Amino acid sequence: MNIWQADFYRRPLQDASGNPLWELIICDADRYLILSEFVSQKQANSHWITEQLRSITPHPDRLQVFRPQALTLLQAACQPLNILVESTRRTSALKQLLQERLPYYRSLPNSTQELYDPIKLDAPPPAPLPEDLWGDQWRFGAIAAQDLIPAFQNRPIPVQDIPEAFYPETLQLASTTPVPGVIIDAGRKSRSLTQWLQQAKPFSLNYISGDPDGLILESGLCDRWILSTFSESDIASSARVFSQRRQEAKGLHFLLVQPDNSGMTYAGIWLLKSD
Repeated sequence: MNIWQADFYRRPLQDASGNPLWELIICDADRYLILSEFVSQKQANSHWITEQLRSITPHPDRLQVFRPQALTLLQAACQPLNILVESTRRTSALKQLLQERLPYYRSLPNSTQELYDPIKLDAPPPAPLPEDLWGDQWRFGAIAAQDLIPAFQNRPIPVQDIPEAFYPETLQLASTTPVPGVIIDAGRKSRSLTQWLQQAKPFSLNYISGDPDGLILESGLCDRWILSTFSESDIASSARVFSQRRQEAKGLHFLLVQPDNSGMTYAGIWLLKSD
């Protein structure tokens, strides 16, 4: 399947009349630039995008989109061409390409010279996880990189999201590197929690220090959920270890939901990776 990554959004540029310029940019997973076209905000619509896509042959099978503001426009533009559009934060090639192009935007004579972050999204405040989904207890854990995939790959787990791109060997992690994670013993709610997570599309888990501290689930394109808040010093210490290990594991971590702590059955496993 031919999968490309796309963005359509305002850049720190303007046309001769002072109107903001929007850019349609498309690349592949290797950051190869397939298309970059600018259009005045007055003409920035799905029809214009469709015409740009028609100029590319062959068409991709799927476009991956990380920006909520671009999603609806690209879905409408791709429909006449029978191109699937996938909403996902996991567009690392495109995000890196956009950051690399920032000096290029600033060098153009029509640059506004404004402060501009090409991949920043407006994220809402984190919302509490629905009370009817929360399990019995949760804890931080870690698994050696060499044992991570074998621990879950061939188990009869109803929901498994284990992308090969996140395999420790793909990320070139040392075999003994601890890969951190969060384990939820959800009891009778394990099935409903797993189904909710599957729909929410987990992206990463973040420890936020404060008063109290919190464990935040990033999901979807820009959704944020409060998994737990805590003020106990021992949990805060474990949370800091979790964050340090995640950094040492190149952002790799996991979320595991199980009915209990017997280690015999699991309801869902997600490999996650922060940008």
